[in-house]
Amino acid sequence: MPTNRPVFALLVLVALATGGAAPGQAADQNQLMRLLETRRCAGCRLQDADLVLSDLRDSDLRRSRLQRANLSGAKLDGANLSGADLSYTSLVGASLRGADLRGAQLVGTDLREADLSDALLDEDALARTHWQKAVGITAANQSYAALHNSGVAAAQQGRTPEAERLFSEAIRKQPTATISWVARGITRTQMGQIQLASQDLAYASSLAEQAGDKDQALQLKQAADKLLKPDKNANGGNGLGSQLLTGAMAAFQFLAPLITKSMIPMGL
Repeated sequence: MPTNRPVFALLVLVALATGGAAPGQAADQNQLMRLLETRRCAGCRLQDADLVLSDLRDSDLRRSRLQRANLSGAKLDGANLSGADLSYTSLVGASLRGADLRGAQLVGTDLREADLSDALLDEDALARTHWQKAVGITAANQSYAALHNSGVAAAQQGRTPEAERLFSEAIRKQPTATISWVARGITRTQMGQIQLASQDLAYASSLAEQAGDKDQALQLKQAADKLLKPDKNANGGNGLGSQLLTGAMAAFQFLAPLITKSMIPMGL
């Protein structure tokens, strides 16, 4: 593909002017120029490079060092980034459709609002990245903790069906996680899926009992049973009175939040 020389020259000037890295750590300028001109730069040293809005579609960046580089809004569709170091790299709003990210280091990588549709990623590759509002992400790319915490966030924001789906994905990742069964049970209660909610809480009770927590097991079993029994204090209905809803929300508040050290907090 012919290179747009004026745009290419401008990108090179911007990259040269804004590297800002410590001596010995900045991008190799000859390699940066080669990337922008040919889109072929396997194994290149591109740390701290400013490549905002760059068109790098189908580029070869295998094993390249791109730590802390700014690729916000860049077009990287079909790019080969396998084995690349993208630690703390900004890919906010970037398009990575069909990109190969297998084996890439993605520690602290900012993928918010990026398009990862059909991208090739290792399992749990996004566990230590920021991917809020990114599209094209599958459950296989996310850790159990990320799925559960996303479910908690969705529930707190009133996006109940999405929360139920995320808790289900978390359970598929880690079927013995009592906390996710409880969270999904409470979410299903809010959705009016009483039979399913009762089954979730009953199964959570059995998991708690297996783990040796008899008090929690009893509490969950009682909650599961209550869901299926009429509330004599309620004015008609099927037993979903204020007492049930209050109890369900109290249980959700007590059990749902999952604190995990595997997630890197925002604001790095």
